Amino acid sequence: MNSKVAISIVVPIFNEEESLPYLVNQLLEVMHPMGETFELVLINDGSTDRSSEILKKLSIDVPELVGVLLRKNYGQTAAMAAGFDISTGEIVVTLDGDLQNDPSDIPLLVNKLRDGFDLVSGWRFQRQDAAISRKLPSKIANRLIGKVTGVKLNDYGCSLKAYRKEVLTDMRLYGELHRFLPVLANIEGARITEVKVNHRARQFGSSKYGIDRTFRVLMDLLTVWFMNRFLTRPMYVFGFGGILAIFGSLITSFYLLLLKFSGEDIGNRPLLIFAFLLAIAGVQLFGFGLLGELQIRTYHESQNRPIYRIRDTLRGGRAS
Repeated sequence: MNSKVAISIVVPIFNEEESLPYLVNQLLEVMHPMGETFELVLINDGSTDRSSEILKKLSIDVPELVGVLLRKNYGQTAAMAAGFDISTGEIVVTLDGDLQNDPSDIPLLVNKLRDGFDLVSGWRFQRQDAAISRKLPSKIANRLIGKVTGVKLNDYGCSLKAYRKEVLTDMRLYGELHRFLPVLANIEGARITEVKVNHRARQFGSSKYGIDRTFRVLMDLLTVWFMNRFLTRPMYVFGFGGILAIFGSLITSFYLLLLKFSGEDIGNRPLLIFAFLLAIAGVQLFGFGLLGELQIRTYHESQNRPIYRIRDTLRGGRAS
């Protein structure tokens, strides 16, 4: 086990064999002049290229590097969770492994964190990505997330963030919740701010994100909204839904009762069956969805069961 350090740099890696050597060199160039103890926690999330081999070689030459090799590709959320669990720093800084985040912004985030904040999020003010396929959807998503959760940030998708370690220990990640870390931190009472950071064009490879990510984000957004609003008071949402269902049922029944008193036969009316089935099905489906999310969260937290499995941990070139 490593002794505690001041700063942990956590970087999820997936098929970044070309970027890895440059990334480590740039991180070292930034961290050494800061004069603080640090570690580089690089998590290989089941890469299919030579990322594992390069990590093993780098860990021999870089004593500060901790290489984590996951058994398969679990996704960015699980990779970040593994990095958070293994890191020992009082401050944890995250960034992407594709060199688009600028490591020279790390001192800015760390200094801002020490001004009294618990989480400092980067804002890619001049983002170097395609306007239509990346920047526009991101801008819409940021506004939607801010509107739904009440935590207004300009750039939820920026991986360059700095956290106090104690904030991360209170959170459990699954699904695609890594992008909602500021919201989860806000639930825990964290003080959050945002600073402008540099953003660079991709030098190697291609983006790992597809259109399917949009649907996953939307589903997780609903989960985070519920957690933010009703995690400790689920009866508020269930009770409200129940009242609406009962109120709708009463109105429909009163209308059908009036028809009955006027001499009409309501036993075979589609409205009676439709209203009844719609109310029952809507309440049940919504309730089952939310209860399912709560059960998944309880499953992970109560058993302290991780959402990833580690094959090896490289420290000084040796697997442990």
